[in-house]
Formats: sequence, C-alpha cells, structure tokens
Amino acid sequence: MTGAETEDDIPLGERKTVTDFCYLLDKSKQLFNGLRDLPQYGHKQWQSYFGRTFDVYTKLWKFQQQHRQVLDTRYGLKRWQIGEVASKIGQLYYHYYLRTSETSYLNEAFSFYSAIRQRSYYYQVNKEDRPELVVKKLRYYARYIVVCLLLNKMDLVKVLVKELSDEIEDYTQRFNTEDQLEWNLVLQEVAAFIEADPVVVLNDNNSVFVTSNRLQEGSVPPLEQGMVVGQLVLADALIVGNCNNQVKFSELTIDMFRMLQALEREPVNLATQTSKQGTLEPNEKPAKRENPHKYLLYKPTFSQLYTFLSASFKELPANSVLLVYLSATGVFPATHLDYEGPYDFGGVLTNTNRDVVNGESAQKRNQAQKEMHCLHPGDLFPFTRKPLFIIVDSSNSSAYKNFTNLFGQPLVCLLSPTVYPKSVQDPSQRGSLFTLFLYSPLLAFSSICGLNSVRRGLWERAEEFLQRVFRDIGQMITRSRSIDQAFLQFFGDEFLRLLLIRFVFCSAALRLHKLFRESRSFPESYPELPKQDTVESSLLQKHILELAAMLDAQSLFWDDSLDSY
Repeated sequence: MTGAETEDDIPLGERKTVTDFCYLLDKSKQLFNGLRDLPQYGHKQWQSYFGRTFDVYTKLWKFQQQHRQVLDTRYGLKRWQIGEVASKIGQLYYHYYLRTSETSYLNEAFSFYSAIRQRSYYYQVNKEDRPELVVKKLRYYARYIVVCLLLNKMDLVKVLVKELSDEIEDYTQRFNTEDQLEWNLVLQEVAAFIEADPVVVLNDNNSVFVTSNRLQEGSVPPLEQGMVVGQLVLADALIVGNCNNQVKFSELTIDMFRMLQALEREPVNLATQTSKQGTLEPNEKPAKRENPHKYLLYKPTFSQLYTFLSASFKELPANSVLLVYLSATGVFPATHLDYEGPYDFGGVLTNTNRDVVNGESAQKRNQAQKEMHCLHPGDLFPFTRKPLFIIVDSSNSSAYKNFTNLFGQPLVCLLSPTVYPKSVQDPSQRGSLFTLFLYSPLLAFSSICGLNSVRRGLWERAEEFLQRVFRDIGQMITRSRSIDQAFLQFFGDEFLRLLLIRFVFCSAALRLHKLFRESRSFPESYPELPKQDTVESSLLQKHILELAAMLDAQSLFWDDSLDSY
C-alpha cells in the first residue's frame, strides 16, 4: 500500500484486487518453482502440473492487464514485475516445447520474450540499485537468445547479443560482482555458436541468407507407388552431447542443436496476437504429433542416460521407433582379448564428474577393469527388444559395429568416421562433419569443397539438384535385392528415411573425395549396406561429381573413382 494511507482509506473493491493479485503472484511462483522437482523423463507425471501452472499464469497475466491502474496506485506495481511474469510465461512455453518437441510452443515463447523487449519492461531496472534485478534482465536475454537460435532468427540473435554485451558491461561497472567472468563466458559461447557453421550463404547484397534445415513439406523423397516398407513411426529420440570442448550454449552442444532440428518439422508460424498471449490450453494435445518427442541430455552420467533410456523404452507406443543419438568422446579398450564380446570394444564416454576417489578415478588404479563411465554397445542390448535406430558420432563409433540383433526387431546403427584428414579436421570443435551431413548435406558438402561462402542463387540450384539425387538414393535403397530388411522397415518414417538417404550421400561423397584416403574416414553402418547398390553406385558417383562441378570443386574428387581404391 502506498504512502501514509491506512488500509481503511482504500475502497474495499481495490483492497480485494490487491489481495487477489498477491495470491495469484504467490501461487504462480510456487507452481513455477515446483516445475524443477518434476522428473525430466516420462510423459505422464508432468502434464497435469504444467496445465495447472499455465492456468494460474494465464489468470495472473489477464488480471494485471484488467486491473493495471489499481495495481499501479495501490500496490506500486513496477514494469519490471510485469516483465518478470511475461518472462516466466516465455520460460513455461520453452519448457513445454522441450517436453513435447512441438515447435509451435517455441513461437509462443518468442512472442512473450519479444513483447518484453518491445515494451521495455526491464528498462527501469538499471536505475535501481539492486544487482539481483539486473541479473534477472541478463537471464531473460540469455533465454531469449536460445529461443531465437532455435527459430533461426539469426539477425535478431546478433542484435540481442550486442544488447546483452552492453548490459553486462554496465552491470559489471556498476556492481563489483563475482559473476563477471561467468557472464563474459556466456557472451563467448553464443558468439562461437553463431560462428559455428563452416559455410555462409550470401544474398546479392552480401547479407547472410539464413537457411532452415528442419523437415519441410516436399523435402522428403516420396515412396514409389506400390513400394512395401515398414509402417514404423519415430516416436522418441534421445539426443546426447558429451564431446570435450565442443561449442555449446545453454546446455546444447552444436551437434545436439543440429540433430534436434533434423528431427523437427518447420514450425507453423502461429499468428499470435498479444491479446491472445497466455491463453493457450496446453492440455489440448495436438491431433497428430508433428515431431518425435526428444530428450536433450547434455553430459549425462551413465545412470542418468540409462534412466532416460529406460523411461523412453517403457513408454514407447506400439509400432514405434526409439532413436538414440550419441555425440561423445570415444573410450577405447585398454587391452585386446582373445574373446571379444559387446563390452570389449570400448564405446563412448558418459559424464565422469562422480566416482572419483582421492582425486583419481578407479580406472587409473586398475587398467584391467572396464571404464565404468563408458556406454558400451552391450549396454544398449536390452533396448533392442523394440525397434531401435542408433546414430553414433564419435572417435570410437566403430565399437558399435559389434552389435548383435538378439531379438529380431528392426535395428540400424549409423556410425561416423573415426578419423578425419588433418586438413579437414576443424581445430575449433565447431561440430562434427558427420552430424553436419545428417543436418544439412549441402552445408557439409560445400565445406569439404573448401568453400567459406556460397551465393544464394547457386545454393538454391544446388539444393534443387540435391532433391533429385536424394530421390535416386531412395530408389537405390528400396530397389536393392541384397539390402538388409531393417533399413526398409525404418524407411516408412519421413525423418528416418531422410537420415538414411543423407547417410548414403555422406558415405558416397567422402569415398570420392581425394583427401579421404583411409577406410576409417568413411562412415559405416550395422547392418552393412550393399555398397554396389548404394554408396559406391556409379549413378550416385556421377551425381556427386556434377554437384562438385556446380560448386567449381570437381578437382577435389576422383573422377575415375573405381580405379582409386
């Protein structure tokens, strides 16, 4: 209450308005904080809780709009407090996107974050001598940047990064705080993230043309009429990032960021009006799930990874596929044994921040034992009881060639090269070339052609040409007499079909490239693909040389490729 007024001076109706507002504000904070305690895995437990939280925030948002004048005079409502509510709603939508993988909720988060900036809700914060309020503003900027990155709004990202940089400078000059280094690191991380793509596409005026690599209408080669493929649907995906020193921002490595977009459709741009904000009923499930549900696991421990795998496996609907994507540092076996089983080839690293004894891990003390923080091929055997699609991007991906299909369910592993030529290896850890091929084949191909930029007109012609190449690759896979049935069983799902086609294109392109001489520099798969029908097909080789010629890089590829082995 303001000034020297006593409560008795305030009309009853206005007093009730303030009381109701305080109740909704407390309730919303309580529910929002409770979201942290919800399990991150499983679909069922969190749905109703999110619904209640949305409901209270919707009421709170409408309430402050309807009673703004009373709240201004009687409660002393500040603009940054309205900004806080809007920011929390933006966070809610973002977390709802993470839970459901439905990109329309990203647009909702964006509309709230955008309104905060347009209406300068946090403008007055810098005038108050309260560092914790400035931190709220900085965190809002960091979250807004993540949403813009995921929506490929790169021009806006650059503007926001500049604003954030100015805010951080102002904050560190005014308050002698201990978190200055942390905020500068945030700036460095996002700058590295923006610069991660090895090739830029330029408009005629040299401005950057932003390409989207989500699945779009018409971008997946259709199945031939009468073609019998499996009816399986990709329902769940675990995207794991545990590479040392890879570019990251907000618990998303660049590989995770690329793979999650490869598993999403282009978002429908909802014409969200400001008046409609906060009215979404998230309990209304979309009639058809647009995207497979994803779990994003940044540097998980073995037990966390196994918990998420088990939860995903348990809830997998009938006729559905679980995809596991592992982008992680390789773990190699200490010794080679006469008998080699599924735990003897090493695998990929999970997070090792625990189980350290006296400053050194148990592994160092006994080399004969297995690395306890390694995810071995054998660890995935129990989950092959249902259709499983595995992608391993690691220096020891070849460990997962040693798979056994124990239960006769569809099973495919796509495995990255384990060694790259020195001239191709990017020292700045700007993401793996293999994942880049699965995310944006033309970006990856332009990169191995040594290009830093491509003109938009040429890019669009090359994209169109690639569409025809992909249609041919699709026919090679479905018409092959000797291909393993597992590939065909996954081929009915659009996401998996596109990944398989891009994998074949990547394998063929690297085989023809003059710098890729070792067999370890080529991707592999379990089961093996029939090479003559796919990755070494003369038609596909001809296409790759034509594409290289379009980009004026044919000298980098073997023209008479069959003599080069």
